[in-house]
Amino acid sequence: MSITIDSARSIFPKTLSADAVPATIARFKQLSVEDQLAWTWFAYLEMGKTITIAAPGAASMQFAEPTLNEIRNMTFDEQSQVMCDLANQSDTRICRTYAAWSANIKLGFWYQLGQWMDQGIVTPIPANYQLSANAQAVLQAVRELDQGQQITVLRSSVVDMGYDINKLGDYTRVSEPIVAPKEISQRSQVSIEGVTNPVVLSYMNNMNANDFGSLIQLFANDGALQPPFQKPIIGKDAILRFFKEECQNLNLLPERGVSEAAEEGFTQIKVTGKVQTPWFGAAVGMNMAWRFLLNPEGKIFFVAIDLLASPKELLNLIR
Repeated sequence: MSITIDSARSIFPKTLSADAVPATIARFKQLSVEDQLAWTWFAYLEMGKTITIAAPGAASMQFAEPTLNEIRNMTFDEQSQVMCDLANQSDTRICRTYAAWSANIKLGFWYQLGQWMDQGIVTPIPANYQLSANAQAVLQAVRELDQGQQITVLRSSVVDMGYDINKLGDYTRVSEPIVAPKEISQRSQVSIEGVTNPVVLSYMNNMNANDFGSLIQLFANDGALQPPFQKPIIGKDAILRFFKEECQNLNLLPERGVSEAAEEGFTQIKVTGKVQTPWFGAAVGMNMAWRFLLNPEGKIFFVAIDLLASPKELLNLIR
């Protein structure tokens, strides 16, 4: 039977991903709009006690600044309506603008709103506001996740707001400027216990160097990449767009791995380690696995990126 993207997704089936994350996100989406907004406010406040969120850079915020200034000049009632519209995925001008932003711009937007809410510039959650029992339960569920899983839930809670991007029709994706690749002299080289495959090592090194041009050349033309809790992204053009929008300034810290022969001359390789993001810095390492399937020509036919269920899963390399 010929290897397909669907069959490739089942390599290393005993990899335990953090299923609590999509389950918590699903529970969040079932909350009322008011509870979603209040939950986001309380969750970000609580996260601030244990995880330092880095202030977004000017390059990321230049696209959100006009909308933020417009909201800043609104009355409290108007500000509340805008935030409700975003949570409701309403068809408004601001919701449409928001929908076209990359995830990092959306995160920066809510970071600034949170700062202004704390300062009283944007309408805050009332001091005596009580979360509903359902919202309290979702907040408690987030408390019980590890830090890497918490930031994934919080990211998803705001990324999916705004107008439904699938209904926008033709639109221009708005992303931060592309960071130039690091100079060769400034690049460090990873080492992975148990894995010496040059393609896998190059994947990690090029990602850390923001060298997406070299990175995409490691993929087969019909290759695919599956981000955590998402469907596979198929084709080099789509994968490159994902790298540019979602993967700038990541720090991949692979630790160990295993390589095995697969059917039809393919090779499957699993690597576990951590990822640090520019939003949360070196203080938070997300426990990750990369499951590679290389074709007989040594190109990446498929790679799945998994957020792991627990730190002990970093040691789980069994097939």
